[in-house]
Amino acid sequence: MNPARRTTAAAATAVVLATAGTLLSTTAPAAAAPVSCASPAFTREFFANTTFSGRPRATDCDSAIDQNWRAGAPASGLPRDNFGVRWSVTRDFGSGGPFTLRADAQDGIRVHLDGVRRIDLWSNVSSTRGKTVNLTVPAGKHTLRVDFVNWTGNADVDFTYTPRTSASVDKVEPLAPRGASAAYDKGTRRTRVAWSKSPEMDLAGYRVYRRAQGASFGTRPLATTTSTSYSDTTVPATGATYLYEVRAYDRAGNESAGTADQSVVTTDRTPRRPRTGSTGRRGRTARSPGSPTRPGAPIWTPGPPTPPPTPTGSPRWTGRATSPAAPPRSASSAGTSPRPRPSPGCVSPRPGTASP
Repeated sequence: MNPARRTTAAAATAVVLATAGTLLSTTAPAAAAPVSCASPAFTREFFANTTFSGRPRATDCDSAIDQNWRAGAPASGLPRDNFGVRWSVTRDFGSGGPFTLRADAQDGIRVHLDGVRRIDLWSNVSSTRGKTVNLTVPAGKHTLRVDFVNWTGNADVDFTYTPRTSASVDKVEPLAPRGASAAYDKGTRRTRVAWSKSPEMDLAGYRVYRRAQGASFGTRPLATTTSTSYSDTTVPATGATYLYEVRAYDRAGNESAGTADQSVVTTDRTPRRPRTGSTGRRGRTARSPGSPTRPGAPIWTPGPPTPPPTPTGSPRWTGRATSPAAPPRSASSAGTSPRPRPSPGCVSPRPGTASP
């Protein structure tokens, strides 16, 4: 419970009346200074009446409505009975969805959503009573206002508004995260993906997806986080383009649409392939004879010798019969040795005639 903010100076207006030679001075009640409260904190105003008329006596910010003043005054300068307190806030409900409003008070309490009364327990009672209302809040910004009064006796008030997160009740997808960006660091070879905080009240976290250009996002996320940034240390350094998107998911298991794709181009650190040249046996790269062999370098092995070409066709008859050459005759036997004669019955065939 936050105490009422005390005024640092009495902003009083003195009215001086001159009557019969005497001075009459009156002092107006101090008014609260303007206060600006950051959503989702409530702006709380204290009134010295139960009709919320006039200017509030005090104003401050309240993070939760859960006060119990018992039989005392709610703030300095206010009465212990017949006072009123008003809380108001305008906030972003994200995608909206099913909500529960719960109010408990002694004495009277009224709850309004965008000016429409949703809870009305407005009477002087001797004990605390409450009410619960389930409703659907549309997407976007809406204003809640809670009015509480105490006529007499003890004073206590409690109010909450919470999303219903059961999967059987909440079928509303969260809004896609906004403000997504991705930046690649060539030195560390990492991608940093960042986005704005989601306004969803039932947010469970975010899922980060990655894909190569031309491919599709998979069903499994790259990472899941409750933060608003993620550092990807596993992106391949291949010189390729990769795209990222972020999706929000709620406690009921609903997942939002993805953010606009954020692309990065990575550094190319892939190993270079060896030069290709002429190949010998088994496709290994040829190396000129006598050149030194580098460790791990391919070795040239010559292939098998090429066989001579196979002659085509068949031998052709030339029309002459040849006999083995006779050994040369010596000078002493010249003219004395008989001339060799053909054997009887052996006749050389003439050209163009067939052998018998």
